[in-house]
Amino acid sequence: MKTKTRAFITAFFLCLCAFYARAQQREVQPVTFRKISDRLYEILGGQGAQGGAYIGDDCVLMIDAKMDKPSVDRVIEQFNYISGKPIKYLVNTHSDGDHIRGNRYFPQTVIFIAHENCRKEFFHPGRDGAPSEWNQPELAPFIPSITFRDKMDIYLGPEKAELWYFGAGHTTGDIVVYFPEEKTAFVGDQIFLTRPQLIHSNKGGNSFEHVNTLTKMLDTLDAEHFCSGHSEMTDRAGIRNHIDHMRKRQEKVKALMEKGESLEKIKKEFEENEGALIETIYHEIKNPQ
Repeated sequence: MKTKTRAFITAFFLCLCAFYARAQQREVQPVTFRKISDRLYEILGGQGAQGGAYIGDDCVLMIDAKMDKPSVDRVIEQFNYISGKPIKYLVNTHSDGDHIRGNRYFPQTVIFIAHENCRKEFFHPGRDGAPSEWNQPELAPFIPSITFRDKMDIYLGPEKAELWYFGAGHTTGDIVVYFPEEKTAFVGDQIFLTRPQLIHSNKGGNSFEHVNTLTKMLDTLDAEHFCSGHSEMTDRAGIRNHIDHMRKRQEKVKALMEKGESLEKIKKEFEENEGALIETIYHEIKNPQ
């Protein structure tokens, strides 16, 4: 009987260890801040996508909002400590939940800004057809109240933040937040460097327009550094390499389609984790807009 009891306790202990090991693996990384210049920071970790912050003469401009209250509280606390200045602006680079859900945890004095298409996408139904939570009246103060179409400048003293719209890609509402003094652009989810590019067809995203949009960005801005929502900072060569890889995938899918290959067979010609992107490209070629 004692042997069975010891065996049970041992098994229970091992299960408990395994549970805590899995919990630690799922644990969200703490919010951290990477200094780009005396005024500009990249915000990493926490619950939600990577973002940024610029400290102006009298206020702070935030880029994207994390997802939960602890992450947002940490961001606010840290920038109160660093600058002692209020957060006046929060720019949403696009409408994905990991970039906008945290809006609600910022003070209502914050001015929320986005592209006009991004604001519309706040109200899109979910993939399951459920109504958007942003239809709830209590969330109205945290929806972008200022939008723009092509370009908008926000002066934060002598320097400014430039908000650019170069076209559809990841969604129809993605923008670039560019700081000319630092030659640094925040591009949200318009580049994924460690996994296949995500294209939200349900929000009007398009892989071919994505390539055009990034190409236009490089042609327009003299940025040298690019910060994204889910990858390490990259340079112009990194963006060009990403564009090149996207074009090669598109050309390969098109060539296989011209040979009459089925979608399932085409997907097998690529890495398993590229399946969603390849399927998107396939349907874009088959049903051009």
